[in-house]
Amino acid sequence: MGVRQDISYALRMLRRSPGFTAVALLSLALGIGANTAIFTLVDTLMLHRLPVEKPEQLVEFLVLYPGDPPLNVFSRQSYEHFRDHNHVFSGITGVRPSRVNVHGEGIEPETVVGETVVENCFEVLGVRPAAGRLIAPGDSGVAVVSWPYWKSRFNLDPAIVGRRIVVQDTPVTIIGVTGRAFSGLQAGMQPDIWLTLGADNPGPLELIARMKPGVRIEQVRAEMAVLFRWTLEERTRGSKDPVMRQLKFRVQPAGAGLETELRDRFGQPLMALMAVVGLLLLIACINLANMLLARGAARRHEIAVRAALGAGRWRLARQAMTESLILSVAGAALGVVVAYFGAAALAAILTSGRFVGGAPHIDVQLVPDARVLLFTGIVALLTGVLFGLAPAWKSLDSGLAGGLREGGRAGESRFARLFGKSLVIAQMALSVGLLSAAGLFVGHLANLKHLDLGFRRDHVLLVNLDAARSGLSGEALSRAYEELLARLERIPGVRSATISAPTPISGAGATRFVNVEGHAERPEDRRYISVSWVAPQYFATLGTPLLMGRDFSFADRGKPRVAIVNRAMARYYFGGANPVGKHFTFDGDSEAYEIVGVAGDAKYFEIREPDWRTVYLNAFQSPAPASSFAIRTSGNPEAVAPAVRRMVRDTLPTVAVARVTTLADQVDASIVPERLTAALSGLFGALGSLLVAIGIYGLLAYMVARRIREIGIRMALGATRGAVSRMVLAEALRMSAAGLLIGAFIAYAGRRLTGSLVHDLPVGSGLPIVFGAVTMVAISLAAAYVPARRAARVDPVEALRHD
Repeated sequence: MGVRQDISYALRMLRRSPGFTAVALLSLALGIGANTAIFTLVDTLMLHRLPVEKPEQLVEFLVLYPGDPPLNVFSRQSYEHFRDHNHVFSGITGVRPSRVNVHGEGIEPETVVGETVVENCFEVLGVRPAAGRLIAPGDSGVAVVSWPYWKSRFNLDPAIVGRRIVVQDTPVTIIGVTGRAFSGLQAGMQPDIWLTLGADNPGPLELIARMKPGVRIEQVRAEMAVLFRWTLEERTRGSKDPVMRQLKFRVQPAGAGLETELRDRFGQPLMALMAVVGLLLLIACINLANMLLARGAARRHEIAVRAALGAGRWRLARQAMTESLILSVAGAALGVVVAYFGAAALAAILTSGRFVGGAPHIDVQLVPDARVLLFTGIVALLTGVLFGLAPAWKSLDSGLAGGLREGGRAGESRFARLFGKSLVIAQMALSVGLLSAAGLFVGHLANLKHLDLGFRRDHVLLVNLDAARSGLSGEALSRAYEELLARLERIPGVRSATISAPTPISGAGATRFVNVEGHAERPEDRRYISVSWVAPQYFATLGTPLLMGRDFSFADRGKPRVAIVNRAMARYYFGGANPVGKHFTFDGDSEAYEIVGVAGDAKYFEIREPDWRTVYLNAFQSPAPASSFAIRTSGNPEAVAPAVRRMVRDTLPTVAVARVTTLADQVDASIVPERLTAALSGLFGALGSLLVAIGIYGLLAYMVARRIREIGIRMALGATRGAVSRMVLAEALRMSAAGLLIGAFIAYAGRRLTGSLVHDLPVGSGLPIVFGAVTMVAISLAAAYVPARRAARVDPVEALRHD
């Protein structure tokens, strides 16, 4: 009964203060919502357990090539060696993700996400079917579809079992549907169809194994380190790459799924953002505690009356805590709504980046799962306790006689005033750390955006064509593309056009070893050389300088092969000598290439990489030129895209336009993690600063209201309006100084932690801390301006009458 009365009374008091309630709920909704949104993605990408039998028993194998991210890529022979010689697994299986073409009766031809699996895959994982049965040892020529694909393409028709479809021009029989909860082994990649691998398929596999009951992962690592030596010998046998022997092997738990590009790119940035939003929520809690303290001081007379009527101190404290918990629960409910839309927006940003295997999909559920709801509930409870403790403690310390004697005035002790100031100082210190982190991430993004890439990213349209069904090949396709390039350059607004395979910063490319004429390279110094096929005018179109020699020509077709090297390659192999006229061959090839030019260094695979030694080959000397066109325009490149599509259709009616984008967008897609962290940390820093401003304003406004009589006396004794304003501003600056001192320490310690989570951050620079400090001083003075001006306008006569 008492709890129900407390809740009813708290709701009435909150309704009587709509402004306070709105600010409190908005602050909590933003703080809790931001935390829940980030945690939703962390849970989806890194924590969500696979819906299989005993996922904690699953492990995966990774190889680490120096300088590259870890990869789960093994040969069929390695899989069989691990399977036949281990003593720690109850089963090992393998999968191979791909995109496949599907058609059949009632199915329009389409490309879907597929996965070819070793026949024991579902048996090792312990997946249960929703209909029919799943692939098992001995099966061939069969397929299993996912529950979402079954629903979207077959309307949950149970007659799907036994139906024949065509996958990659091969007829297969659908034998079953996976359970609704099973979405594959990789976060963000939901396979639509699973196919049998077959013993004669030699391609690479991603391996996953189930440990025997009672086996510890340390035992697995010890045994697999021995078995991996066979794989290492297999990979290095016949390889001329000296770095290949430096391959490292890792066994890691796979209960949350296999390592993916999505998890590798965004795992650490999301963890850094979790720390940032944690600071934001803490600032919101402190701000609300200060607001509740001020509100409690204003209600001291009311509390004293309730105490005089028999309310005990514990009942008063419980009432204060009930009010704060109601606010936190309501704020959490609003926060879940904010989190849903926030997580959906973040998922869209995450999947907008460049991914080698195609764009992933992150499904944000309308109703959060139990783990996310539990997280939100814990955050709400801690929030309510955190910002409710201070007013509850204050209620325990309420003086009955003093509260009744002061009437409507809310008196407060010196300790209470210092405690309120301490809360604001803590807010400011945390906000300095938050703003410093924002400055760090924004500065890192600015450095990447202004990085010299060796080419101009502006005003370049990228057009990928699909000539697979054009009926053209070899020389005919080469002549057709030459004609298309000439016609593209006649489009108004187009300055030049060329072919590039791959286009810069696309994440794809080829590498080879080379043997350079007159250069005896030591085996331990050999490194892969990046290879790109380009057409004439590539360097003019991309804005990469041609330092010496000549460009490619269409007249090179049918003549001895020529190449252009970049400055890094010329410097390494030829020092200060002129490389033009020299020759080289690729490992395994006998035909030599003549170097006809030297180009400036340019980024190739990644924006963050050092300058690779690069060879450019004439695309029109290859058996069939690539289908990636780069077009430099005089204005907005997207404005000429319709004309380019029409020209392709008119010139090559059987060639499809597969993709159109801009080089600037392609570069931006490669730095989505940095853009995400910079944008969100900046947003959260701004929200934290707003909360601090509200806190400073509220404290100083309350202070001015409490000291009206004192200010009136000062002015009656000769104090000027300017002196009174300076008194209020000085109070704000004193709090700022203390907050900045503590905040600088927090920012200094925090940037080291952030630097360990996000690579290549400029943690050595002190500018982000200076930025946070200067911003907080400006915010403090701005927040103090209105209370200072109000204090300066106090009428001494009215103030002396103030009770």
